[in-house]
Amino acid sequence: MKDERNTLAEIGELNAIGCPARKFQNSDFRFRIGKAPQSKIYNLKSEIAFHRRDALWNAGAAANPSGPLLEGLFEPDNKSPLKMMNDEERLVADFRGTGMTIGPHPMAYHRAYMDRMRVRKAIELSQLPSGRKVRTAGCVIARQRPGTARGFVFLSLEDETGISNAIITPDLFQQNRLLLTAEQFLMVEGTLQNQDGVISIKASSVSPLHITQAETSSHDFH
Repeated sequence: MKDERNTLAEIGELNAIGCPARKFQNSDFRFRIGKAPQSKIYNLKSEIAFHRRDALWNAGAAANPSGPLLEGLFEPDNKSPLKMMNDEERLVADFRGTGMTIGPHPMAYHRAYMDRMRVRKAIELSQLPSGRKVRTAGCVIARQRPGTARGFVFLSLEDETGISNAIITPDLFQQNRLLLTAEQFLMVEGTLQNQDGVISIKASSVSPLHITQAETSSHDFH
């Protein structure tokens, strides 16, 4: 139970839950806001604006009961002495706790830099003509190497707008085997192919993107 409570706090699920001191004027108090209660969760919202480390702090306190001598005394929620999580820390916590982000996609935090590097969003590729030299990037969510593909590898890259697909030739794969099989985020440069509405990039070069320490996952060679 303690581990589950800490995980919920880390991913921000307990930010809005607490017990305001003004509601404990006597032990017979029934939770009411206005004329009628709205929901148990809403009625238990704290007067303190929580962030994730506040929730972790109070979850830790809740896991250590005061004992029979003090159990009848109400202890209000407290702010943590620790700073709020930054964007990177929230991403790491999200992926560790849920396997995904509940906020902006990791690529969204770096879009200004991607734009300067002329990296196209996945959603933009359908608007470009076939044969155009393009650059795209994202989180690798799938790697496929069908037995009938004569050594070609197919990557699916996810950014904040959607999914782009890259075709890796056997030679390029052999030259970059470790990078292509181990890196979580990749930048791919190559020629855009639009065949009957199927859009992909035939890669001429690949490079790693070190944009987060969050542990993402992918479906590889299934």
